[in-house]
Amino acid sequence: MDHSLNTRQIHIWRIAVYFIFALPGFTIASWVSRTPTIRDALGATTAQMGWIIFGLAAGSIIGLLCASHLIAHKGGRYVIVTGLLVSSIGLVIVGVGGSWLTSGIAVFLGLAVFGFGNGICDVAMNVEGTAVERAAQKSLLTGFHAAFSVGTLLGSMAGSAAIKVGISVPVHMALAVAITVLSVIYLYKLVPEGTGKENSRDSIDPPMSARERVAVWKERRTVLIGIVVLGMAFAEGSANDWLPLIMVDGYKVTPAIGSFTFGLFVAAMTIGRAAGGMLLDRFGRVIVLRASALSAIAGLLIVILGQSYTFAAVGIVLWGLGAAFGFPVGLSAAGDDPRGVAARVGAVSTAGYLAFLVGPPFLGILGESFGLLRALIVVLIAVSVAGLLSQAAKPIGKHTAKSREQEKRSESF
Repeated sequence: MDHSLNTRQIHIWRIAVYFIFALPGFTIASWVSRTPTIRDALGATTAQMGWIIFGLAAGSIIGLLCASHLIAHKGGRYVIVTGLLVSSIGLVIVGVGGSWLTSGIAVFLGLAVFGFGNGICDVAMNVEGTAVERAAQKSLLTGFHAAFSVGTLLGSMAGSAAIKVGISVPVHMALAVAITVLSVIYLYKLVPEGTGKENSRDSIDPPMSARERVAVWKERRTVLIGIVVLGMAFAEGSANDWLPLIMVDGYKVTPAIGSFTFGLFVAAMTIGRAAGGMLLDRFGRVIVLRASALSAIAGLLIVILGQSYTFAAVGIVLWGLGAAFGFPVGLSAAGDDPRGVAARVGAVSTAGYLAFLVGPPFLGILGESFGLLRALIVVLIAVSVAGLLSQAAKPIGKHTAKSREQEKRSESF
């Protein structure tokens, strides 16, 4: 990529990346908002829907694992565009398969394609985000993730409006795809070509081989950052999947109040991420991660031990604020070294998404035996471990990165 960008070009690049982060949030919310309609059209049981939705998880994991190799060969911009277009195709298949064909297999395959596109796009846009951070010399990744949350909110609102006015699922999905594709056509021109691409022209170091990209999974710093992200993503994912039920079962509130508390959590997390850049620039990653872990721990303890809904609502806000930082800050730390940035961001992203996808079902199994409130103790432990390991996110300089590469090479002889 061209490193001679001026201030205006960096600003345009930054704005484009905000919109790019919002697009996957918008498309995911478009799908989620129509799941009840698709379930009813398919006549699927809860268990059958679980298997159908597994297509999304499978496609996402495959995409995440392939992303670093694609970015290394093609660059971030190419993979972002490809990912958004592939996920759009998947969304069309879901809409047609769920309503017109009424085929569970078609919806499964559509979700797998959708998940793959989102998986590669997720890593690529985070690589792009870390590159913007380096160019602007500001902490921006939490703000980019806030844009993803805003996109999710807009997608949910659009889905709710589509249901109210009686727009069919295929037409709704087609409109969401049209918005995505038109946005991509406009935005890709504003993003520099080749971010994250491994080639010898960008550095005195040779480009990373496929073997070296796989080896980042064994780097001590990358593993520790991955554990931090896994713990904090578990805190976020458990709230996304279980918070309304936790409040209904644990505090005997109405389903409407349970949904409101989830909105409270998302709002707190979005506000935290929006303010994250300023906090990170002032206090640094390690202090912010420790403070966010303490906030999440306090919030979870209040929810687990609280005796009233009002008291628990305060805990939910603290939980949301605490969960806001782990994922974006961890990805930012993984992108410190420009050489191999796609591989490290990909590894940490995969850890985070494994927590999103595997953690909540595990919580459900525990909740079946011990109750959902007590099951949250596992989340509490995961967040505590993340807080204790937050020192791993301390920024590394160019010299440190160079030394690490030299040490790694010397070990191979």
